[in-house]
Amino acid sequence: MLSENRVHLGLRANWAQFTLLIIVNAFVGAMVGLERTVVPLIAEADFGLVSKSLTLSFIVSFGIVKALANLFAGRLSDQLGRKRILVAGWLFGLPVPLLIIFAPSWGWVVFANVLLGINQGLCWSTTVIMKIDLVGPKQRGLAMGLNEFAGYLAVSLSALATGYLAGVYGLRPAPFLPGIAFAALGLSLSVFFVRETHFYARHEAQSALISSQAHHPQSPNKPSFTEILLLTSWKDRALFAVSQAGMVNNLNDGMVWGLMPILLTGARLPVEQVALIGAAYPGVWGLSQLVTGTLSDRWGRKWMIVAGMWVQALGIGLFVVSAGFWLWLTSAVLLGIGTALVYPTLLAAVSDVAHPEWRASAVGVYRLWRDGGYAIGALLSGLLADAFGIPAAIAAIGALTFLSGVIVAGVMYETHPARNT
Repeated sequence: MLSENRVHLGLRANWAQFTLLIIVNAFVGAMVGLERTVVPLIAEADFGLVSKSLTLSFIVSFGIVKALANLFAGRLSDQLGRKRILVAGWLFGLPVPLLIIFAPSWGWVVFANVLLGINQGLCWSTTVIMKIDLVGPKQRGLAMGLNEFAGYLAVSLSALATGYLAGVYGLRPAPFLPGIAFAALGLSLSVFFVRETHFYARHEAQSALISSQAHHPQSPNKPSFTEILLLTSWKDRALFAVSQAGMVNNLNDGMVWGLMPILLTGARLPVEQVALIGAAYPGVWGLSQLVTGTLSDRWGRKWMIVAGMWVQALGIGLFVVSAGFWLWLTSAVLLGIGTALVYPTLLAAVSDVAHPEWRASAVGVYRLWRDGGYAIGALLSGLLADAFGIPAAIAAIGALTFLSGVIVAGVMYETHPARNT
């Protein structure tokens, strides 16, 4: 391990470890990509579920558990170190594909998603925090863009692959066999090659340069966890705006995950085309973040978040009024672009505001709200779909997404150090 007096912040200085963490996060994304196309179809085909609320229960369990895991991941990584939390997350992920392959009832699938939520919360949060540790303050947007690019491109490719495997070999077991390799490789890399990065954050916190550039509320002592929770959730205008936008973003993602495959197969699209539309959304999302993360370092955070929420709302709305493969594919592309504008920018904004000493905890609180959106979105869209039909549910979620952008426009202050003076 490097001694703290030999620490150098920045992407170039830490490119090898940063690249390794990108690869690890790609395996994290691939684990959740296993489910994006196939699991909603298994609910009806293998277990006879008709109620959309019951079908989306696997996303509710995933979202609740992932949100709580995010919260504890941030706090525990401050106390125990990053690497231990990353390894623990992979241990929870190992049984997931096997549980789905051999599930004799829907309850097994729901339980698998409890474990997947822990895996995603601990592993994804920790890789985010470790990359922030390594790069320092000047390249946060780029770092988050690269992180989310790797994760969501892997989601896309995994969703596409599982859809084609399902079309050729059936819904189980073939689509979930790659997940065994994803989990084993992610765990092996984390155990044997990933290094601890917590001391990079301590180095940054002690830097006089960082202190002079900080534009965030902070007390002379590290705030308590309760204070961080309140500050990130409500007391700081920017962090409140970011937290609610993150929650609504994943609220609409939970709806897309659960309802879109059902909507598209109901329109008699073959599973392969459903998989392509389902993969286009996270694929565009992932690739676009190579650009949007860097742009937020140049242009600032606030208006990229506003624009992203409104483009998402447009893409969701087009799903309701469109018909046919190519129009639905266009809707998915718009949704991916909007999400790419928002996703790395929200994380960078939290990092702008939070002091390095408590930044991991603040990221954990933000991700609590953000991934709690999965549970809220799945529950709300399932209830609306059962009561009013799938198109009405999708339209309602699109309206909430637009409103979230309005809140950011009216409440958030610019957080980028070069833009808020």
